[in-house]
Amino acid sequence: MPLSPHVPELGALELLLAVARLGSVGRAAAELGVSQPTASARIKGMERQIGVPLLDRSPRGSRPTEAGRLVVEWARHVVEAAQALDAGIDALRERRDARLVVVASLTVAEYLMPGWLLALHSASPGTAVTLRTANSADVAGRVLAGEADLGFVEGPTTPTGLSGVVVAADRLVVVVAPGHPWARRRPDRSPLTGPELAATALVLREPGSGTREVLEMALAQYGGAAKPLLELASSTALKAAAMTGAGPVCLSELAVVEELATRRLVEVPLAPGLDLRRPLRAVWPAGQRPSGPARELLGLTRRTGPHTGPGRSSES
Repeated sequence: MPLSPHVPELGALELLLAVARLGSVGRAAAELGVSQPTASARIKGMERQIGVPLLDRSPRGSRPTEAGRLVVEWARHVVEAAQALDAGIDALRERRDARLVVVASLTVAEYLMPGWLLALHSASPGTAVTLRTANSADVAGRVLAGEADLGFVEGPTTPTGLSGVVVAADRLVVVVAPGHPWARRRPDRSPLTGPELAATALVLREPGSGTREVLEMALAQYGGAAKPLLELASSTALKAAAMTGAGPVCLSELAVVEELATRRLVEVPLAPGLDLRRPLRAVWPAGQRPSGPARELLGLTRRTGPHTGPGRSSES
């Protein structure tokens, strides 16, 4: 049932309560941050709307009439209920703003996200974060479906339907076990060429992976990548395959820092022109902007993320 046109707005009721409590339109106006003429006009407008005088005015101040006292009592219940509603809405917003769901590609989730989330916890310790992992294609699908507040993908372009910004740069490397013939190659004498890499059966990530997409795009000019020797779903599995001598592996340099330092794996030098650099992007639905904890995390990644490749750029 719609309200009668005689029911005043909430702001006018708050003003009436302040006048009744303070005994003066001027003091009530000052408390509520409006001018006295504005407050007087609002009270008179409310009296016309209701159809009865609400205040007795005198040089000593203003006090409610008999009808005004009734309206003040009723208004008090309305304003208290509105204040309770306001507090409840604030609590809901705080609960919403204190939650963050992130979905990230496996490389980003394993090697970059821990540092970013630690920085977020330091800045906003009350934020509860849920981190899910998927390959880049699935990350894009989940963000588009509204299953995450923010996504992180690998690959040369921003997925369709999403906006994004480059937050870090990465480079793919080809690694082999120390006993593999490619481990003896030297950058100045025998770097691995594009045609050689394209013709070799590699141990690769599964289709839909950003790592796989970057490699296939780089090798397209050489006739495309050969049929994979194996397809595995994680960097850990790829490294294990390479260390057991299964074959050459192409994966993020972030994933093999320790293995290269301890010589459990050897990086194969690439010939000039074989560019396996790639950007790492934060993504969100096109036409929207990250807000709350998502915006805060995005800012932290852009300040603290590694930058090993070309300059960062924004996209929309």
